[in-house]
Amino acid sequence: MLSKFKRDRHQQHLAQLPKLSQSVADVTMLYAPTDFRKTILEKIATATQRICIVALYLENDDAGREILSALYDVSRIRPELDISVIVDWHRAQRGRIGAAKTATNADWYCEMARQYPDSSVPVYGIPVNTREALGVLHLKGFIIDDLLLYSGASLNDVYLHRHDKYRYDRYCLIRNRRLTDTMFTWIDHHLKNAEAVHRLDQPVRPKSPEIKNETRQFRHDLRGFDYQFTGDASNEELTVTPLVGLGKHSLLNKTIYHLMPCTEKKLTICTPYFNLPVILARNIIRLLRQGKEVEIIVGDKTANDFYIPQDQPFKIIGALPYLYEINLRRFLSRLQYYVNNGQLIVRLWKDADNSYHLKGVWVDQQWILITGNNLNPRAWRLDLENAVLIHDPQEQLAEQREQELATIRQHTTVVNHFRDLESIADYPVKVRKLIRRLRRIRIDKLISRIL
Repeated sequence: MLSKFKRDRHQQHLAQLPKLSQSVADVTMLYAPTDFRKTILEKIATATQRICIVALYLENDDAGREILSALYDVSRIRPELDISVIVDWHRAQRGRIGAAKTATNADWYCEMARQYPDSSVPVYGIPVNTREALGVLHLKGFIIDDLLLYSGASLNDVYLHRHDKYRYDRYCLIRNRRLTDTMFTWIDHHLKNAEAVHRLDQPVRPKSPEIKNETRQFRHDLRGFDYQFTGDASNEELTVTPLVGLGKHSLLNKTIYHLMPCTEKKLTICTPYFNLPVILARNIIRLLRQGKEVEIIVGDKTANDFYIPQDQPFKIIGALPYLYEINLRRFLSRLQYYVNNGQLIVRLWKDADNSYHLKGVWVDQQWILITGNNLNPRAWRLDLENAVLIHDPQEQLAEQREQELATIRQHTTVVNHFRDLESIADYPVKVRKLIRRLRRIRIDKLISRIL
């Protein structure tokens, strides 16, 4: 068990975090991607001061076009609005993994700018590293006036359930002027004005190799850029704390690490890709040994966005969901005792052929972490991540909290034994051969660190 000193150390970290006072009436959880899409469009249309859209990507499809067109429309109606879109530099200049080469999202941004010469919707590309595989912009949050719309979702048809399929995520609305000012100012100072950052809605822009030195310096600088604000609330009231970070020693990672051991009764974790950093897996094991309850909700491998049905041509990227399932099976095999006694509850999410993209941490009834962080080695070391930590000591958000978790659990089944999960021998032949080949050359461990 953790010593009293160590328990106090974890609790002390959370107690010392600066916190912003939050009205319970100004926190709203949404429970469906269609509601999130409608809310985004409604808030864009009624914005009066500023709109800052931050996402991994804004896709050139029906949902993406709906969002970008709405931004141009409101810019034309209210030209005084401060509007910007922040996306990953590399992701915007390539197509989807495994898809045929076509015009990129950046090409579309330029075309939209040509179509609306009298409106201004600048799109900034953020190069978190010199190569996409080594780090991307994984910040989340749309700032519209004093409202933060936070989700792990990017902007396209499937994330916003524009057609038949959806990718399930979390959707939270927080109205708080100090919170949005803090996040907006950070983006303005550290992203938009960085030497490595360039506009993607302009056809004349440098190639990635041409800005590699600026990108390396930018990445180095990002490691030291935390949100800057002074707390105005105590530890006895409803509060929010914005967190941002790059690299394993970031304040965000430290807070996730310290948050988990503060569990008194129950810890709940959601992640779409079961590939926990070792330090977090150890936290879970310690909690179980202390007699605490741990619930982990992950996507079934068929609900992974990289999953390829067996009736479609197989691509190497399609092995990823199986690698994640192997990780989960191995984890459960070590901890089957705690599954048997009811302390460890693992749920697999599956709803027809839809996909699962949820992430977050709930500690007892008091702490809620809303984040785009996948709680995996890539998020821990490579990507630029952020989060909002909610402290609710009086349990004012209990009803919304329970409704959100109940909605998430609705399409889940409990894994009662590690053998309930398929083993490598059960996988399709092409998957089985590829995984064994990767293991022979020991590249599977490298893959787990960057995907």
